Amino acid sequence: MSTPRQHVAASGGSGAAPGPNAGSPHDPVPLWNIANILTVLRIALVPVFLVLLFVGDGHDTGWRLAATAVFAVAAITDRIDGQLARRYGLVTDFGKLADPIADKALIGAALVGLSLLGDLTWWVTAIIAARELGITALRFAVLRHAVIPASRGGKAKTFVQTLAIGIYLLPLPDAIAPVAVAMMVLAVVLTVVTGLDYVVQAVRLRTAVRAGEPTHDGAGDRTSS
Repeated sequence: MSTPRQHVAASGGSGAAPGPNAGSPHDPVPLWNIANILTVLRIALVPVFLVLLFVGDGHDTGWRLAATAVFAVAAITDRIDGQLARRYGLVTDFGKLADPIADKALIGAALVGLSLLGDLTWWVTAIIAARELGITALRFAVLRHAVIPASRGGKAKTFVQTLAIGIYLLPLPDAIAPVAVAMMVLAVVLTVVTGLDYVVQAVRLRTAVRAGEPTHDGAGDRTSS
C-alpha cells in the first residue's frame, strides 16, 4: 500500500525539487539505480510475504511474525526509494510506473491474504482494491495530458493502510482487536475520500485541457496516491 512512494502513484515524495546531490537534468539516469532496485525488491518480496503468511494454517505465531517482518521491510523501501530518487535525481519512467505497482501489489496481497484467512472482512478488501484499481486506471486515462499531483491525503491514506494491515498481521491479544478495527475503518474512510478527491482533480484537468489552459506536469513525482 503506498508514501504513499509520485506519478501521483508512487511512494515516498511529493515531487519536490531534486536535492543538492542531484545530477544535471541533462545527465542520463541509469535504469538500474538504487531507487529502482529497491522498487523491484519490494515487488519481489510480495510472493515471499504471501508464502510466509500462509504457512500452516496461516495463524502460527512464528510465521505470522516472519510475514509481518517482510511486510514491514517492503513498506519501508516504499519510503526510501522515493526519497533517494528525488534527492539524487534518479527519477525514471520505469520508476514512475513500477513504484505504484509495487505499492498496490503489496497492499493488495496483504488484504486478500488476510481476507482468505478470515482475519479481515472481504468488503474492506473490495473497497480498497476497487479504489486503487480505479484511480490507477484514471491516472493512465489522463496521463497524456498531465500527471495528477499527489496529495497529502494520499500519503496519509497509504500510511494508515500500512499501519492497519501491520496490526492485523501481528498475532496480538484479542483485547487489541478494537484498535485494529478502528485503524482499518480509518483506512477505508481515507481510501474513499482521497479517491473522490482524485476524481475531482481528473475532471478539473480534463476541463482545463478542453479550455486550452496549461496543466501541471507532475511527471517527476514518485509518491503515494
